[in-house]
This record gives sequence, structure tokens and C-alpha cells, in this order.
Amino acid sequence: MELDFLREFEFFTGVPDSQLKPLCDHLMARCGICTRHIIAVNEGNAVALAAGYHLATGKVPVVYLQNSGIGNIINPVASLMHPKVYGIPCLFIIGWRGEPGVHDEPQHIFQGEVTLKLLEDMDVKTFVIGKETAREEVEQALDAFRPLLAAGGQAAFVVRKGALKPGDVVSYRNGYSMSREEAIRQVVRAAGEDLIVSTTGKASRELFEIREALGQGHGRDFLTVGSMGHASSIALGLALNCPERRVWIVDGDGAALMHLGAMALLGNNAPENVVHVVINNGAHESVGGMPTVAGSIDLLQIARGCGYPNACSADSLDALSEALGAAARRKALSLVEAKCAIGAREDLGRPTATAMDNKRAFMENIRCREH
Repeated sequence: MELDFLREFEFFTGVPDSQLKPLCDHLMARCGICTRHIIAVNEGNAVALAAGYHLATGKVPVVYLQNSGIGNIINPVASLMHPKVYGIPCLFIIGWRGEPGVHDEPQHIFQGEVTLKLLEDMDVKTFVIGKETAREEVEQALDAFRPLLAAGGQAAFVVRKGALKPGDVVSYRNGYSMSREEAIRQVVRAAGEDLIVSTTGKASRELFEIREALGQGHGRDFLTVGSMGHASSIALGLALNCPERRVWIVDGDGAALMHLGAMALLGNNAPENVVHVVINNGAHESVGGMPTVAGSIDLLQIARGCGYPNACSADSLDALSEALGAAARRKALSLVEAKCAIGAREDLGRPTATAMDNKRAFMENIRCREH
């Protein structure tokens, strides 16, 4: 499917998705980051940006997202955009991960099953685009959406795997040389027998493979394979209830930004047994590499403003090793920013243990140490 059916729209915002990579690359190649295209920190943020655009122009915005982000749009769609409230039109482009009958990762299975129902429950009219969908069918669906959009309603194109035709090729890179995998390996060394909560995406995949290579088992790690942006809150709940165990957070810049308020909660509670490591490559790398705003903001200042008593940054393995060692020795909340390159091994695998197996092993590790 070509992307020319979107040619009439002038404003795009959203959170990148691997199934929408042709659209994301198209926007980056044609617009970059500008007033016509803004990469949001979370999907609800994108809906609010879209509302502001409509209020200023009277035109229909486009919001793109993976279906895992539908939960983040429910509140602003239902309590802001809906025709029973302000009646703000919006066209959504949604990547359908976990579509029934299509193999996917465990965090996408249930979300995929309920995707169309969630949209229906929110009065969002849908049309599914697949590999065999003709351009004329999409144009007809868009024509059918027009009266709804004109009346302040919302509609969505739900995109199946492989439905969008690749076009523009965009390469994403930054100026750092330290790899994320090597940075996580340093965290594993510094953490020793401590607990680790890792964020969604390639970070958890790399942590799993590092443990496999070392023959260490996985009982010390909770792999947050879904629920992007919530690893630090999981870790806080864990740390407050296991005060005798140190908890390390392996976070990503996109994940940390998605629910930045979690840092305020961490800083306010200031648990002495938490080390928050943010792998910052300035990119949504697990879903294609589109940039985040983390490359141009000061995470250390944010952490300090949230109440973290310690915050430092490292852009080399030696500096990171020193920073992690210092954090391991102190009894105080610490943030360590690891500035890393974009990219991962082409042969990077996925966890071979199930999510339930991971949970059971992790909880058993905690119980065994308690006794």
C-alpha cells in the first residue's frame, strides 16, 4: 500500500511503530521534525498536540501509533476529542501488533485481540489495511470517514503487518560509540546479585542474552517486555517492599520520557536501594530509530529537579564502569545516564523463556533471599 492517500493532511504526530516504519521514514524524509511533524513522548501527548492543531487551524490532524499505545489515548479521546465533549476530529494510523492468527510476542497477544473492540468502544470508526488492500479501497474508506470527521468524530486506519510498502530509506545515527549491549553488560557486572528491572524492547532482549552467555540464569531480572515507560515504577514498588535488596533499573530514553512523572515519584520517595540507569541513544531504536527529544535535553537536571540526590552521565565504557561502581557503593538513589550509539546486533534474539516463567523465577529469587 502506497502512502499517497495521506497527501491531503498537513499535520502528523505520534509515537513510532515498527509496522508503520514506511510511514515514519516517509515523514522523516519529507518533513523531518518540524511544525508539520512532531514525534510525541507518548500517545496521549500526541492526541493533545493534535487537538491543539485543530483548534488553531480547523483542520484534521493525523496521529500514528502502535496498538499497544491505545491505552494512552483512551482518556484524551474519550474526555477531550469525543463529539459529546469538544468534538475534535482526528485520523489515527495504528499498527496492529498481535493480530489474531499472526505470530507475535507475548506482550502483543491480548492487545491484538482487543484492538478493534477498544476502538469500537471509543466510537472510533475503523478500516483495516492489509497487504492485498487496493488504493481505491483506502480512498473509499477515507471518503466514508469524511462526514464523521466533519462532525468532530474520529476514525482509524488499522494497519496489518507488512501492509505498507517501503519507500523512503532513512538512516539514524548519533555521535556516540558505546553500544547499548556493552553498557547493559557493565550494569550486570556492577549489579552482582542485585535485582534488575529492564525496559521493553531491545534492552530486555540484550539483558536476556547476556545472562545466557554468562550461564547465570534469569531469576535476578524482571524483563518488562511490554508496558513501555513503566519499568521504573515497577522497580520503585519492588524496592519499597524489598528494602534489603538493591534494585537496578535499565531504562531507555524513549521509555523514560514516555512517563516522565515516574522520575518525580522516584525522587520524592528517594529509595536508598535504587540505581536508575537510562540508556540514552536519543532514539526509538527498537521500532526503527526515529529520534526522541532526549538528545537535546538535560536528563541529569531533570533527575536532580525530581529529587535524585545523585546524577551523572557517561559516554564511554570506562566512565560508565566508574559511575556504576560508585552508585553500587552508596546508599542513596542514583541516576546514571549512559550515552550510547544507535544500533544492535543483527542476530539479536528474543527471550526463550515465557513471561510467566520470568515472573516465577524472579519471585522465587526474592523469596529464597528472604529466607
